[in-house]
Amino acid sequence: MRSFGNAFDQATRNMGRGQGGPRRRYGQMGGADRWGRPPGGDVPPFGTYRWSGTDGNGRAWNPDMQDYKAESQGSSRYGYSNAQQSPVLYGSTTGTKAGGIVMIAAGGSIALIFLILFLASCIASLPESPGALWIMRAVFGLFTAASGMITGWGIKLLKQVGRFKNYSRRIAGREYCNISEIGSNSGKSIKFVTKDLERMISKGWFRQGHMDGEKKCLILSNRAYEEYLQIETRRQQSKAEEPVKKEEKTQENTKEKEAKNEKLAPEVQKIIDQGDAFIRKIHECNEAIPGEEISAKISRMEMLVDRIFDRVEENPQSVSDIRKLMEYYLPTTIKLLEAYEQLDRQPVDGENIQTAKREIEATLDTLNTAFEKLLDDLFQDTMWDVSSDISVLNTMLAQEGLKEDGMKK
Repeated sequence: MRSFGNAFDQATRNMGRGQGGPRRRYGQMGGADRWGRPPGGDVPPFGTYRWSGTDGNGRAWNPDMQDYKAESQGSSRYGYSNAQQSPVLYGSTTGTKAGGIVMIAAGGSIALIFLILFLASCIASLPESPGALWIMRAVFGLFTAASGMITGWGIKLLKQVGRFKNYSRRIAGREYCNISEIGSNSGKSIKFVTKDLERMISKGWFRQGHMDGEKKCLILSNRAYEEYLQIETRRQQSKAEEPVKKEEKTQENTKEKEAKNEKLAPEVQKIIDQGDAFIRKIHECNEAIPGEEISAKISRMEMLVDRIFDRVEENPQSVSDIRKLMEYYLPTTIKLLEAYEQLDRQPVDGENIQTAKREIEATLDTLNTAFEKLLDDLFQDTMWDVSSDISVLNTMLAQEGLKEDGMKK
């Protein structure tokens, strides 16, 4: 069902266009003046007049023109249109473009004139007053240079307007866009494009333009910028709360370990404490050694060793299986990591240093493989228990006749 406003607009258009009935002309009404206004001279509160052709005696009522006027006069206060309530994101560059053209034309003309005068002064000879000749040449040369600078500035403005149009096409109506994407086809560096966009924002070409905190994204509307600020505020709050949550998690884990430790034998607890010390040392070395590749290897080693001691804590009977790990493998691992850390701090990167670092990196791979195998071996008892349970289950199912052709009763 149409709303009252739509029905009213349609009825008004029918009156002007002849839809649903004959065209009405105020000029044909009795007593209409020469302008086609109705008797009394009052103009109706909507619509406008237009010439209806030679077959009429006046001007036909045309509500379309009033509609167009109402749409075209939508206020743009605060950068928003009353008609659509959508942000006006781009300013006009017509004035800048016109100014650039004028500067090029005026500067070029003046530069050409003074260049001709300068060349003429160079050709002319004034033996009576050579000083005056040099002064004349200097004046003409300065004016030529100044005019050339004006021309160059005009060219610069036109190029900037062209880049603005290119940036706008790349943005394609979005309210935010990465600067790397905006300048992808400009042939300019990201640094240049960022500075260029900042200048355009200051000139008002991006009417509601903003940069994000890292200057990696152009935000074109105040609405999107407010959303960005809210997200950034939440991110900063979450970042500030992260150490607190981490500390709470650490305290919780410590309490859980202490509760478990009360149930462990003293000799097992001693092994667990030594293992925790080795894990902390591995983590410290990882923090001190830069490089993504070796850091990934050390992180995996830290995880494997931590899982090994978690398994020993769950199954204290397996503490004898990690005797060599405690007496040799882990101390040697710490020694290698400390050596790598020392080599990496050296101001030079000679052949011997590079060779030693490569050998340590390869050894870390070997140790990780060994630790994986050791962790798997610690679950051998579990595997035996599972296999035994499955064997008994299959036997019972077969005895009850439930295994053949699936589980049938």
